Amino acid sequence: MKPRTIAIFGPSRRFLSGISYYTIRLSNALAEFVDVKAVLFRNMLPKRLFPGWRRVGEDLTKLEFSGKVNVYEILDWYNPFTWVKAYSIAKQTDAIVFQWWTSSVAHMYLAIELLNKLSGKKPVVMEFHEVVDPLEGSILPIRIYSRIMGKLIRKLASHYVVHSEEDREQISRIYKIPKEKISVIPHGIYDHYEKVDNAKKRLGINEEFVILFFGLLRPYKGVKYLLKAFEMLPEDMIKKSRLLIVGETWEDRESVKIAEESLYRDKITIVNRYVPDSEVSLYFSASDLVILPYTRASQSGVAHIAMSFGLPIIATKVGGLKEALSGYAGTHFIEPKSAESIARTIERVYAGKYKNYPPPENLRWSNVAKKWIQLLESISARF
Repeated sequence: MKPRTIAIFGPSRRFLSGISYYTIRLSNALAEFVDVKAVLFRNMLPKRLFPGWRRVGEDLTKLEFSGKVNVYEILDWYNPFTWVKAYSIAKQTDAIVFQWWTSSVAHMYLAIELLNKLSGKKPVVMEFHEVVDPLEGSILPIRIYSRIMGKLIRKLASHYVVHSEEDREQISRIYKIPKEKISVIPHGIYDHYEKVDNAKKRLGINEEFVILFFGLLRPYKGVKYLLKAFEMLPEDMIKKSRLLIVGETWEDRESVKIAEESLYRDKITIVNRYVPDSEVSLYFSASDLVILPYTRASQSGVAHIAMSFGLPIIATKVGGLKEALSGYAGTHFIEPKSAESIARTIERVYAGKYKNYPPPENLRWSNVAKKWIQLLESISARF
């Protein structure tokens, strides 16, 4: 049976993150084929528990749901009546899709799944953006809560979606989910950013070669290895280069300290905040190379922005990054935790005069949406 209406659960723009962007782009893409109801978290968790709590509610993006998407920003973590209301919307659809990236939403998902089991029995698809969140895994009470709630939620789901075969293997192994119940659908490219003319000049950058790290600063992002690599570059190359580290610091204070104490700190710019979309375009337009020195990863929204700008990318061979970037001609893969490998690869990119590369066609959102429709058709046929 072909689904006619789909409910997608995810974060609103109020708690803006990469998953917010993903929810909007997926909803818009699917709305070209079916009716979409986007059911969003209005209050996802107590505000002060969110690491970026100071920016909650700020208007940081121009990305909007299309007019074809019905948007319901109603879910509050503390209010069971909103969970019931959310399900009353979802039960009118042919399938329910949960975005999963944090256990802070687990109790709401569980309530909706139980209501679905008792009445509507619609197929529920859980889309994993994280296998295990590093921060949640490091705090014992949250880790225990996450394991218990996660097990209950996964048991009630009908099917699961990940973005790479690597994640499929991990999800199956860690959570004991049969592989046949896990489908791989790639993460779409973030091509909603416009290129900005004279971006280097507008940022006051005089150097000819700009290296960019973009995203939240967390220990597993490996920024400290990038900083060490920058110091290993030839002196004459450093003089012509600028290292931009753009992103809000969460747990990774060590990297900020390394940058501040670096011999080349005058060649390093740290923008320690969550930047709005207008500045995202500016920083990527000004850059000649993007580096993802992660020590672990499922996916990277940053990689999907870099590809839309046609930039060369240096990325570690970890998790789903290998698969996500394997079809992009501008990718240079390196081993994780190796400052020397980063430095040598930066030199090669610099010598090649940083070409412009086309994004892979399979990552266009229209193609991603078609894969979703095919999956939902096959699942709906069993209900």
